[in-house]
Amino acid sequence: MASIFKNFLQNDVVSTRTLLRESIPITGSIISGTYSSSANIKNFSHGLFQQIFDYPYLSSSANHIFDLTVGYHSSSALSQSTATQNRQKINMYNQMAHILVGHDVTGTILQFDRTGSLQETGTKMKECIFISLARLITKDEIKKGSFSLVLGASDQLATAFQSLMTITDAGGQNNFKVNSPAGEYGILSASQAGAYSSSYGSTVLNGNVGLLYYQAGIAVLTASVFLSTTSSNGLIRQDAIMDNAGGNIVQILTGSSISGACDTFRSRIQNISFNNTTELNSTIYFCRANNNDFNYSSNPTYLSSSQILVKNSSLDAPVSYITEVGLYSSDNELLASAKLSEPLRKGPDVETNIRVRLDY
Repeated sequence: MASIFKNFLQNDVVSTRTLLRESIPITGSIISGTYSSSANIKNFSHGLFQQIFDYPYLSSSANHIFDLTVGYHSSSALSQSTATQNRQKINMYNQMAHILVGHDVTGTILQFDRTGSLQETGTKMKECIFISLARLITKDEIKKGSFSLVLGASDQLATAFQSLMTITDAGGQNNFKVNSPAGEYGILSASQAGAYSSSYGSTVLNGNVGLLYYQAGIAVLTASVFLSTTSSNGLIRQDAIMDNAGGNIVQILTGSSISGACDTFRSRIQNISFNNTTELNSTIYFCRANNNDFNYSSNPTYLSSSQILVKNSSLDAPVSYITEVGLYSSDNELLASAKLSEPLRKGPDVETNIRVRLDY
């Protein structure tokens, strides 16, 4: 326990912020259920979403990668009483929109918009696929501009990957939006064998196919990303490219359960990749011991019969060895301590600066 304390000056304390990043690749072989009987794909009795693991989920070694679900707005043309799990799909859409988009002044849940607009009119995404990445791999947030999702775009499932569609948040580091209750988000755009465009009524969307919420780690795709017949003017119009055992995307969303629709979507994912971000905040304390500071020790073994044990003669200067630094509150309560890797000699002829870093 120290008996002499030294106060920090304003220049002795510095706060820093460091961003640590990892590259995260998620291969389609895992996503599509690479293990026998898709043992790494977990469905629930409620049927509202499914979880994807990197290993059979019953194993203690399994890590949760992401959740997958689908939904549509109550005003969607697909919303009908005869649709499978109609109410559940509306509820899933409302739940995601409630968290990610928010409400208008009347308390009504807003709809997802391809351009991020919160206006009542616009290019609304009424039918959506939701990819909720696990916090285990996104950490504090997804790095802006690093997200990539590669989908098989051929019409038949057996040959799905003969044509690929790449969906990215290109330019997200500079053009992200902040009008979401869930934090910052970017626009997802698609390319298919070059430039990909789509039409929404009379509005050309320049390939906008969804939104990516960086802090929440959630990608929202419009289901019309699977609608692609090229018209005479070269724009991608609304027909089906997902045409397999489950039918086209419209038939899948209305005639399949949520889990069934997720299975169909998963089978067309070739790869997901992004960089995650860990924000490391630090406070650095520069503990400055001047030549006349801390040359004595309060340890009882420092003295014997009132004599300093480390002195060979009375003419020698006092010497101490620093082994630990303690940070105290204003009322001298120990808050943190830092041990040195080896004792540090301190005497009247030595000045020492010890850098103590607290990360949080």
